[in-house]
Order: sequence, then C-alpha cells, then structure tokens
Amino acid sequence: MKLEAGTVIDGFVLGPRLHAGAMAQLHRVAYESGRPDPGFPMVMKIPRMGGGEGAENLVGFEVEQQVLQALEGPHVPRFVAAGDLARLPFLVMEYVEGRTLQSLVDEAQANRRRPAPEDIARWGRAVALAAHSLHQQNAVHQDLKPANVMLKADGSAVLIDFGLSWHAHYPDLLASELRPAIGSPAWMAPEQVVGVRGDPRSDVFAIGVMLYELATGELPFGAPATPGGLRQRLWMDPPPPRALNADCPPWLQEVILHCLEPEAAQRPPSAAHLAFDLGHPAQVQVGPRGERTRRTSWTRHLRRWVRAAGLQYQPSPLPSERVGEVPIVMAAVPHHDTTDAGLYALRQAVKRSLGIRPGARLACVTVIAPPGAQDDEAALHRHHAEQLRQWARGLDVEGHQVSFQVLQSDDVAQALLAYARANHASLMVLGAATHGLALQRWIPTVPARVAAEAPCSVLLVKDAPPLALLRDAQAAP
Repeated sequence: MKLEAGTVIDGFVLGPRLHAGAMAQLHRVAYESGRPDPGFPMVMKIPRMGGGEGAENLVGFEVEQQVLQALEGPHVPRFVAAGDLARLPFLVMEYVEGRTLQSLVDEAQANRRRPAPEDIARWGRAVALAAHSLHQQNAVHQDLKPANVMLKADGSAVLIDFGLSWHAHYPDLLASELRPAIGSPAWMAPEQVVGVRGDPRSDVFAIGVMLYELATGELPFGAPATPGGLRQRLWMDPPPPRALNADCPPWLQEVILHCLEPEAAQRPPSAAHLAFDLGHPAQVQVGPRGERTRRTSWTRHLRRWVRAAGLQYQPSPLPSERVGEVPIVMAAVPHHDTTDAGLYALRQAVKRSLGIRPGARLACVTVIAPPGAQDDEAALHRHHAEQLRQWARGLDVEGHQVSFQVLQSDDVAQALLAYARANHASLMVLGAATHGLALQRWIPTVPARVAAEAPCSVLLVKDAPPLALLRDAQAAP
C-alpha cells in the first residue's frame, strides 16, 4: 500500500508525514468523516517491513503495542488503535505537543553553551518523574534517551517509543528472540549489556547519561559499536563533569555520577529518589564523588575490571515492588502548639517506619506562616531548619538519606499535601493533633484533611507521655 496523505487505513485518514526513521514512519491521522475525534490529536506509527528489514522492527512493534495498552497516566501517549500484524501493522496513539529533549541538546551544542544547572535539573526531574510513573506500573522503558523524551509546555515529560520496553505482565519478546544487549549503546546500563532486563535502575542510569551530556556536551561512554566497547562501562568511570565544564556545580556532579555507578545497587534506589535530589539541590549530600575534577586512576579501574569479571548480575524484583521497598517517608514536624510527648511519639513512629524500610529516604518537613514585613526571612528559615535537625538527632538514620524542608504557607494541610504530591512520598507520618489547629465541630483538623486527601499512606501518631512509651517498649517481647 502506498502511504501518502489522504490514504484511508482502517477508518483513519493519513495526514502529513512527520518522520521517516530506520524502523518506522510517523503520520498525523484523523478519523474518517462522521466519526468524532477522541479529543486530542493523533499520530499513526507504521513499522518498516520492506526487504532487508530486521526482525527488530516487527518485534518492537509487538512490544510497543502491548506495553502502550497496559500503561496510563500523563507521562505516556494515550493508545487509540492497532492494526493487524498479518496485513498492515500500525499503532495509533496520542500526538504529544512539545519538543524533544534531543532538540535542547542540539541547541546547546549549536550555541556552544551549556544549559544552566537549574534548567538541567528541571528537565532531568521531569524525566525522572515520568520514569517513576512507568516503574509504578511494573514497566521499564529500557531505551531512554533525549530523542524519546517529549517536554511539554507545562514542564512535564512524556516518554515515547516503547519498542524496546519491558513489562512484568507480558512475555519479554526481545529477550527471547534477539541479541543479549538490547538498547541504544550510548545510554545502555551495564546490566543491559550483559542481558539483564526489567531493572528500573537501568532507566536511572540512562537519565544520568542524559544529564551528563547536558552538563558537558559529551556522552560519558561515547557511542560504542562493539561488544567490547559496551562492556567497558561495567568497570569504568567517565571523566567527572567538572573536569569538562568548570561551571558544573558539585551537587549536580554528585547526582550525575551517582546515576552512572556501574552496579545498580549503588545508584539512586528509584527514579523518585533521583527526582527528589534534582528538585532539592541544596539538600544533596555532596561527597568526594561530587568534588572530583580528575579521572579515576587506572589502578582502581584495573581492580574494578577484575571484580566485574566475576560479578553475577541478577534480575531485580518487580519494578513496583522495588519502588515500594525504597519509599520516600515524609515526617510532618510541628514547630509550635505541640508537646515533648507529641514530638517524642512522632520521632518513635518515624524510627519504626525507617527500621522496616531499608534504603528509604526521610524528608523532615515543617510549615511556618509567611514572614511579615519586619521579619528576617533567612534567619527565620535557619531557625526552623535547625529545629528540624535537632528533632531528627534522636533517629537512627544510618543507610538513609535525610533532608530538611521549611515550607511557608497559611494553609498547613495544603502545604503538606502539595509537598507529598510533588515529591512522590509513599508514607506521611504526622501527629494526630499536629500544627496546633484546635478541634472544632465544623472545621476539619489538619490531620483529618491530610488523611482524607493525601496521595500516599498516612500514619497518624497519638500523643503519649514519653515514660509510658518507654514502659511499653520495655514490655514488648
């Protein structure tokens, strides 16, 4: 069939061709007259099937068809229809308005100027939140790269091209039919190189590659074309971004190199954790990794090469389970109209919550009223941040990342809810009568509003005298 504007395929009228790639063509489409549009623009993707085309095209089409139908939410195109594989395979999906991240990379290269760190963090956070949405649905993209990220006008990201993706609820056609290393070489994670698919931290690695290119103008491992070149990332570190771009701040280098660790267990445990770091640069704990300006020595690379030679890569748990194992725990800490008993009970509840969630991140949050004209805003912020740190000193936070956030709002409940949504908190711990809002018959308390509207689990902690809590703890087996 000749594919040109005006051709009708299964009730869809082809519009102008948008793209002709090595694996597929993209056309704008609309329903035939008389059928109402779905309320959003549509695009048809038609895989290439001519002579000499590889099996990847059709297998990727099957993968994308099944994965797109299983996913939902604002970070993936909406699925509309699919064509018969035996006759004319095609996919019709939502046409996403926006620009690719690749266009921003190209623009920076053309201008010979690196984007501002704040812009890099904003774009990276949008991609991380989109990837987290996939992982919560037991899917891993496995081919994240700038060309497969659409940035919308509202700042959010939509991921496209799921032909190499993995979903826990479907057979992995790619792993069973094609080569062991599946993905785009420049962005492929080490575990993908050795054939392990389905680990959400592979997407975190790919985001790290994108951040590195945005910050330096170079790819951390180049674009290797041989198996030997691909395997180098199993033990090699790329040059520190600050060695290539002196304007790269240590916090951004810390985040980037954390993503690019060869072992998945050494990377951010989830895309939500990565998004948190990119959204709160001041809270990033910068260590030697973030301060480096020289490449790793050849002797250390040799030791890592020897270790990598005997390393056994194991599949991770289901993506949704992996995300659930390393949640972001949010502690809502009141700063007035509270008691020592209330603060003690809250601390004990948070300690228990962290104790059963190794690797969880703790976000300590307090909400203060906006400062008046005569107030010193910076001093006020420092005072309440130090109060949060004092409250947290009684916690055992070894193995946990901890951050402290002072929010300004006249509406305490709304501020807590907005923070939980924006940072994908999995659990919020707060006092049953927190933040000093007195119980009133017709006005819901802060805890009641939070519990009713929270996007995550909520643990309400009842005040109890410290001595009573200690007695109960001693009596427990």
